Amino acid sequence: MPTLMISVSGIRGIVGDGLDPEVIVRSTSAFADFCGSGKIVVGSDGRISGEMVRNIVIGTLTAKGNYVIDIGICPTPTVLFNIKHLNAAGGIQISASHNPNEWNALKLLNSKGEFLSPEENIEFLRKMDEATKYFASWDKLGKVIDYKKGLENHINAVLNMDFIDVAKIRQRKFKVLLDCVNGAGAYSMPQLLKKLGCKVIELNCEKNGVFPRLPEPIPENLTETFEAVKKNKADIGIVVDPDVDRLVLITEEGEPFGEENTITQAVKYYLSQKKGNVAVNLSTTRAVDDVANKFGCEVFRAPVGEANVVKKMKEVNAVIGGEGSGGVILPDVNFGRDALVGTVLTLQHLTKARCKMSTLKKSLPQYFIVKKKIEIGASTPDEILKKMVEKYKSAKINQDDGLRIDLDDHWVHLRKSNTEPIIRCIVEAKLKEDAEKFAEQYLVELNLLQK
Repeated sequence: MPTLMISVSGIRGIVGDGLDPEVIVRSTSAFADFCGSGKIVVGSDGRISGEMVRNIVIGTLTAKGNYVIDIGICPTPTVLFNIKHLNAAGGIQISASHNPNEWNALKLLNSKGEFLSPEENIEFLRKMDEATKYFASWDKLGKVIDYKKGLENHINAVLNMDFIDVAKIRQRKFKVLLDCVNGAGAYSMPQLLKKLGCKVIELNCEKNGVFPRLPEPIPENLTETFEAVKKNKADIGIVVDPDVDRLVLITEEGEPFGEENTITQAVKYYLSQKKGNVAVNLSTTRAVDDVANKFGCEVFRAPVGEANVVKKMKEVNAVIGGEGSGGVILPDVNFGRDALVGTVLTLQHLTKARCKMSTLKKSLPQYFIVKKKIEIGASTPDEILKKMVEKYKSAKINQDDGLRIDLDDHWVHLRKSNTEPIIRCIVEAKLKEDAEKFAEQYLVELNLLQK
C-alpha cells in the first residue's frame, strides 16, 4: 500500500514516511486557499501523532491569515456539525480513521459540513502547486480560538433529534460495554451514554491515543470485546473507530450484530416514524431495500464513498442514508456518517421495540455477504467488466461504480481497485454457503475473461 494517498477523503499517509511536515504544510495551505479568508474548524481523533500534525495545521492556517476554531479531540461528525453551527468556511479533521497507529490524515471538509465533492477536490488539488508561495504579512495573521463547546453542541443536537425520547431511553437503564479503541470516542461516547441513563463499562477508553489493537472495528479485531460483553452481562456492546463515524454493535450474547445490520435497523426505526427516500452505496445489503419496501419507501444507490452517498441523498431528498460498514447518515444532524446518531437511534429502537439486541437482529431480513478479490495482472479491469455487462445484460445492472448485478437470489458488486491490479467481488445471498458459491463462480468467470 502506498504510504501517501491523496483522494476525495483527504491526505492520508504514514507519519515520517510519506505524511511529513512539508506535505502537511502544502496541503493545509492549499486548503486555506480553497476556503478563502473565513474561519476553519480543526479537530483531531486523539491518535499519538495528532498533536504534532495539529500544531503544523494550525500554524499554517494562521500563517495564511485564517481564523482557526480549535475544538480539540473529538469525533469527525463533531467537526462536520460545528462547521455549519459556527458558519465556518471549512474544516480539517486530523484523523486516519480506522488505519493503525502509524497513520494519520487530514480529512478536508467544505463550508456545508461535508466531505469535499469530487469537483471541489479537483479545485483543491489545483491549488497545491502554488500553495506555499503566498502567506499573510505580520499584521494580517490569523488567530486561534480555543472553542470548548464543540462536542456539547453536537451531543445536544443528537439528543434533540426528532423521534427520540430521552426520558424513555433513560428508563431502560441500558448496561453498555463501550470500546473506543482509545480514540476520540473516549472523549465523547461515555458522556453521550451517561446522558441517556446508561451504565457504561469502559474498555479501551483511555485518553492516550495509542490503539491497543488494530482499530478497524471488524469481528477479527474484537474478540476481547465480545468476551467482555458476555463477562459483564451487558445489554449491548458498542464499538466505534478512532474518529467515531463508524458504529459496530454487539448483542447481549457477545455475538456480532453485523455491520450491515447497523444501517438496516436504523433505517427500519426511522422509516417507522418518518417515511421517505433512503440512499446507501452499491455494496450495502439488500436488507435495507426489504425494510424500506415494507414502509412503501424507495432505496437509491450511490457509488461507494461517503461523499457519493451524501450527493445521492441530496438528489433524492433522502430522510436517512448510510453505508454497510456501520455508517449512519441523518441529514437533520449531519450530512456525514455519525456513530453518535447511530447509537441513539439504536437505543431508541430497542426501547420502542422492548426487546434485546439478539431479538432485534433476528427481526431483520437475514442475508450473508462474502467479499473476495482476484488478481488481474496486466489485464484491463474496464475491459473485463465490459464483458461481464454483455454476459449479464438481461439482469438488472448498475454501472455507476464498477458493476452491480442484481438477480432474484443474490447480487454481486464488482469494483476495480485504484491502488492494486485487482477486482473486488462482493456477493450477498440468503445463505452463507450460497454467497460463497456465487462468489467463487464469479471469480472463475472473471478469470476466464482475462484470457
